[in-house]
Amino acid sequence: MTTTLVNPIPAHLKRYVSKQDYEQYTPINQAVWRYVMRQNYHYFKKHSHASYQDGLFQSGILIDRIPRVEEMDACLKPFGWGAVPIDGLIPGVAFFDFQAHGLLPIATDLRTLDHIAYTPTPDIIHEAAGHAPILCDPEYAYYVKRFGEIGAKALSNQEELEVFKATRLLSQLMEKPDSTPDQIKEAEQLLQEKIAQVTEVSEATLISRLYWWTVEYGLIGSCEQPKIYGAGLLSSMGEGQNCLSDQIKKIPFDLEKIIDTDYDVTRPQPQLFVCDSFQQLVDAVEQLSKRMAFQTGGTEGLRKALRSADTATAQYHTGLQVTGTFTDLIYDGTGEAIYLKTTGPTSLSYHGSQIPHHGKETHADGFGAPIGKCITPISTDLKPDSKITIQYESGVCVEGRIVQWFEQNGQVLLLSLIDCTVSYQEQILFHPEWGTYDLAIGSHISSVFAGAADPEHFFQDETEATDTKLDATSCVSLSTLDHLYQAIREIREGEADMHAIENIIQTLDDQYPQDWLLRIEILELFAQTSNHKHARLEQHVNRTLHRIAEEKPELKMWIERGLDLLKQS
Repeated sequence: MTTTLVNPIPAHLKRYVSKQDYEQYTPINQAVWRYVMRQNYHYFKKHSHASYQDGLFQSGILIDRIPRVEEMDACLKPFGWGAVPIDGLIPGVAFFDFQAHGLLPIATDLRTLDHIAYTPTPDIIHEAAGHAPILCDPEYAYYVKRFGEIGAKALSNQEELEVFKATRLLSQLMEKPDSTPDQIKEAEQLLQEKIAQVTEVSEATLISRLYWWTVEYGLIGSCEQPKIYGAGLLSSMGEGQNCLSDQIKKIPFDLEKIIDTDYDVTRPQPQLFVCDSFQQLVDAVEQLSKRMAFQTGGTEGLRKALRSADTATAQYHTGLQVTGTFTDLIYDGTGEAIYLKTTGPTSLSYHGSQIPHHGKETHADGFGAPIGKCITPISTDLKPDSKITIQYESGVCVEGRIVQWFEQNGQVLLLSLIDCTVSYQEQILFHPEWGTYDLAIGSHISSVFAGAADPEHFFQDETEATDTKLDATSCVSLSTLDHLYQAIREIREGEADMHAIENIIQTLDDQYPQDWLLRIEILELFAQTSNHKHARLEQHVNRTLHRIAEEKPELKMWIERGLDLLKQS
C-alpha cells in the first residue's frame, strides 16, 4: 500500500524516505512500547508542557501499541503538519528540510528491551511520542517549522561531517545487542579523534546546539518549577523522570550560553535550559539566523561554503544563484573574494528556479565567475555574435563573442560567450578552447547557504525510485518468548481467556528466568481480574521479579517502577 501524505514530500528528500513495515514489530517490541508509554504518560501528564497530554492522542499516538506513521500523518493535518517514515539517522540539513516543509521525520525502528530506558539512535518512541505531541501547540509548531527553514540553510564543515559519521556508528553499536565492548570502545575512540580534529565551530553546529537544548532537551516555565517539552526528555524514562531533580542544573534560557554549550548524545545531560515561553525560542532562532551566511553573504559566507566541501549555493545580489561544491576563491589585495570556482556538477538558478539549459549536465565539470563591479556597465542592447570586453574594478577581464544572454527586469544576469578568455593579472582563468563561458554578473554575493537553490532539479538524479523499497515486506521469525508475549497481549485485549496463564508462566520460568517485562504484564492481568484462584501464581511471579531485581541491579528501577504503576492503576 502506498501512503498518502498530507504534506507532499519534496523530490530531493525522497531518498531518505523509508517504509514502516508494521509487521516487523514483534510482540516484544509492542510490549517495550507499551511499558515506556505507560510509564512516561503517567509521569509526564503532570510534569510536561500543558499540550502534551491532549497532543499525545491528537497526534495519533496510543499507549497500548506502536503507532502507524500514516495514521499520525492524518492526525497531524489539522495542525499543519504531516509525518513521514525515515531510516534512522539522516544528515541534519535533510532533517531540518523535512521540518521546513511541515513534515515530521520518524525513524521507525524501536529500541530493544536491553535499552528500554534510552537509546542514542533515533527510534519511534523518540520521534513519535517525543516530538509529535507538542506540535499541537501552534506557537511551538511555528518555531519548529521556522527552525527547519533556517537550519536547512546552515553550513557545516568537513570535519564535522566526520564527527556525524562517527557518532552514528557509535549510536548504532550501542543499540545493537551483539556489539562487543571492544567494538564500542573502538567507536568511542574514533569519535573522540574526529572531535579533536574540529578546529572551528560551524553554523550547523551552532544551530544544532540550539535545537538540542530546545526541541530535544528543553524545559519551559521557571527554573524553580519547569515543565518538560523537549522530545529527548519526553521519550526517555531515565532522563525524562530524573531531569527535574536538583541534581540537574537549570539555567535560564540564554542564546549565547546555549550555542556555546556542546552536548553528548550518548550520555545524560548535566544541565538544561529553561525558556519562559515558546516565543522566546522563535526570537532566539531569528536572532541566530542574522549571523548566518544565508543572510550575510559576502566573502566570509563563501569561505564557509568552501569549508563545507559539500553542495552549497552562492547568490549574487541580482538573484542569480550558483549551486555546486565550492573549491576555490581568488582574493584581491584586501582579502575580498573576486572570483569563485566550483568543481563537479553545478547549476545556475534565478530566485530558486533553475535557468533552462544551465543544469548539471551543462556545467558537469564545474563553474567559475567573477564577483564585483564592472568599470563599464553592461548594456542590455546586446547582439548575438558581437564581441564584448568586460573589465572589472578588481582587475578581472572577460573578452569573447556573445552567443546568448539571460536577463530579468531589464538587467543582464548571465552572458554566454565563445572564443572567450578570462584573465586576472597574469592568470588565465578560462581559455577559448574550453568552450562556452557562462558569465554570472553581479557586484556582490548577498547570500550563501547549504544545499541547492532548486533542489528538485539539482538532486533529481539522486532521488531513488522508492516503490520497490516501500512495498517490500520481510518476514519476521518469532521466538518462543515472542509467542508468550503475544499470548498475554491477546488475553489483555480479550481475544483469549486466562486458562493458559499457568502454562505461560511455567514456560517463562523454564526458558526465560531473567525476563522481567512479561512478568510485569502478567501481574497487570492479575490486578485486572482480581481472581483469588490466581493468588498463588501472582505471589510466585512477584517473588520471581524481586529475585531478578536482586540478581540484576540494572533492572531493579524498571521492575520497581512497573510494580509501582500497577499499584496506582
